[in-house]
Amino acid sequence: MPSWIDTHCHLDAPEFVGDVAQVRAHAAAQGVVHCVLPAVEVSNFVTVRDLAHQFGDSYALGLHPLYVPRAHEEDLEALDAALTIARDDPRCVAVGEIGLDYFVPQLQQSPQRERQEVFYQAQLRLARKHDLPVILHVRRSADRLLKGLRETPVRGGIAHAFNGSAQQAQEFLKRGFKLGFGGAVTFERALQLRRLATELPLDALVLETDAPDIPPHWLYTTAQQRAAGQPQGRNTPGELPRMAQGVAQLRGIPVEALARACWRNALNALPRLGGLVPPANPDF
Repeated sequence: MPSWIDTHCHLDAPEFVGDVAQVRAHAAAQGVVHCVLPAVEVSNFVTVRDLAHQFGDSYALGLHPLYVPRAHEEDLEALDAALTIARDDPRCVAVGEIGLDYFVPQLQQSPQRERQEVFYQAQLRLARKHDLPVILHVRRSADRLLKGLRETPVRGGIAHAFNGSAQQAQEFLKRGFKLGFGGAVTFERALQLRRLATELPLDALVLETDAPDIPPHWLYTTAQQRAAGQPQGRNTPGELPRMAQGVAQLRGIPVEALARACWRNALNALPRLGGLVPPANPDF
């Protein structure tokens, strides 16, 4: 059975309260041997760190754009301090989840749009200061994120849940980023995303779940089904191998070849992972 790294998983989310250990154990039984747990605000810095140490995983520290409206300038100082403390912790592998979100209506307009950009640029500077890659939230914001990276280059990272154009993908790749694919690619109607997953170089891809969010098609329920009382399926890191099967089928390659490549790509994107997992997929 191939081994996998889930490069983006929120095990600290409320949806996992009560059974997080069982969820992580199930993922391990499916071959998911490592998860990267990004923070979203100062209040969960300690939680993601403790979960990463508990399960032998890794974590990232950052201020998510959706949480910027309730963030304070002092939170950037707290992030700087937390990254300084984590400097000798090999399980702290990135600054993240950071970025820009121009999808949520209330964040598209001033002053929240400008506020997001201020926090994004500040966190890029912190990534440079602490010599860490970044995990980027990319939602209808790829061009502006790339502009920020041109102004403040960092040592690469992962463009999480990438759904941009082929040209935007190439620009991220030029800057040392890998592109995260997960549940959204399992939907047949996601034509552009599936085209990217098929045609991009194999060394561009990493796999992620964003659990408990972005469920694959087999867990997804429509708004009409939810209105009728059918709950949305909870995404978990244990779903990643099945997602990987779909990507491998799209590319017409054995799933083992995809596993090898994604393992190598994750370590290239987040170099500190190299001290936590074998340099090559241990099953091959």
